[in-house]
Amino acid sequence: MGCEPQSTLPKWASKPCIMGIDEAGRGPVLGPMVYGCLYCARSYEKTLSTLNFADSKTLKEEKREELFETLKANEAIGWSVDVIDPKELSAKMLKKVLNMGVLLTEVYVDTVGDSEKYRVKLSERFPSIKFVVAKKADSLYPVVSGASIVAKVTRDRALREWVLDETAEGMNRNFGSGYPGDPETKAWLEQHKHQVFGFPTLVRFSWGTCTSHFKDIVEVLWESDKMDEDCPSSGKRQLKLSSFGVTTPKRKSEEIESSGKGRCRFFQARKLEQLAQF
Repeated sequence: MGCEPQSTLPKWASKPCIMGIDEAGRGPVLGPMVYGCLYCARSYEKTLSTLNFADSKTLKEEKREELFETLKANEAIGWSVDVIDPKELSAKMLKKVLNMGVLLTEVYVDTVGDSEKYRVKLSERFPSIKFVVAKKADSLYPVVSGASIVAKVTRDRALREWVLDETAEGMNRNFGSGYPGDPETKAWLEQHKHQVFGFPTLVRFSWGTCTSHFKDIVEVLWESDKMDEDCPSSGKRQLKLSSFGVTTPKRKSEEIESSGKGRCRFFQARKLEQLAQF
């Protein structure tokens, strides 16, 4: 079973099933974050432990690829992947598999945060499912190890085959592993940094791993020529783009400017509009 829901589920999916969930790509500064899940009949759990799945970080790339092909060919195993915002955590993955009609009774989740708080939150949302949320779950439970492989291989392939949106001269793909500590990744970021426009779209502008590369980014100031709707007495305000691309709480004035309610005269005069995509 692949990442696309099938019209007919195997017979084992209507019997009690277990599922493991893990992610790949929380640490890198480049590329997507991928969540993967692996599920099977609860009666298949012992056999699953004999398939030599392990935490994907402990395996070489060739071995991960080999195990991924093995689980893809195994009709007793279901799997799915999704590139999602980490804030959504496992809820989206759970909904996807439940909507397919799989009878999930136990779900194992890998976490780095407060495992009990997370378990309670998931239990409240999905009361019919028993949750086991644990640190290092990808090395403790074979079903999570399998999910770890699904997520890691998918992310590696996505980064390897990534088509750069930008076509500037000198643009290259020598970005290494994508982790902030990788010298090749660091060099690529410095080579492809623009003081005003920032980085190519492959880079995660809003992640803390990017913060150290914004030291010499140009500070931008502009004046809104309309009063804030929520603060009519404030008049014109100077708005500042500091911490460019880094996740920090926005002031109300910044939210109004970015929403288009307080448009800068420079943009209005030239009939420039905000676009969601180009």
